[in-house]
Amino acid sequence: LKIDWASHDAAKYACTNWHYSRCVPGSKLVKIGAWENNKFIGVVIFSYGANPKLGNPYDCTMQQCAELTRIALTKHISPVSKIMSLAIRFLKKQSPGIRLIISYADADQDHHGGIYQATNWIYEGLFNVGSVGAYLINGEKVHPKTMFDRHGTHARDQIKKIYPLMKLFITKGKHKYLMPLDKEMSAKIALLAKPYPKRVKQAMT
Repeated sequence: LKIDWASHDAAKYACTNWHYSRCVPGSKLVKIGAWENNKFIGVVIFSYGANPKLGNPYDCTMQQCAELTRIALTKHISPVSKIMSLAIRFLKKQSPGIRLIISYADADQDHHGGIYQATNWIYEGLFNVGSVGAYLINGEKVHPKTMFDRHGTHARDQIKKIYPLMKLFITKGKHKYLMPLDKEMSAKIALLAKPYPKRVKQAMT
């Protein structure tokens, strides 16, 4: 296993082919690639995320926190936990003032955050249940931020004028996980910890 910086083209290929979102995050990115036996197997991407106030609840500036926005991997031998841990080391080296990493497990994809549980992240809870998670345009889920990038607005009435048949996608929410990177932040984040959610059992057919 080799971990090193990844190009934008490599990150784009991994995200569009090996991640359910099929896209690269839109904000400033730290792109870390993974190789096995000299074969590219994917990327781990950290970014500011879609929330400009990401660190506010934890008294962090945007320079002190980051969102783990993508783990996009093809078939591989190394544990995801090892790849992620090495990527976090790279991030800390690149951004020595960083204190906190935040990540989400998408309940709409029946994700519960098993990889974060296996690596001892703090679980803060399930957020945004019942909110509008995306717009449905011709059967495609389009995130409000993507809509803003395309049209300069994500106001529902304005989007409805552009796409008269637009529907709203109501989300099941996202499980939020926190990884503190220093002792002071660890003590603060520990107070927020909730019991880990369990994997959603698939219905028998």
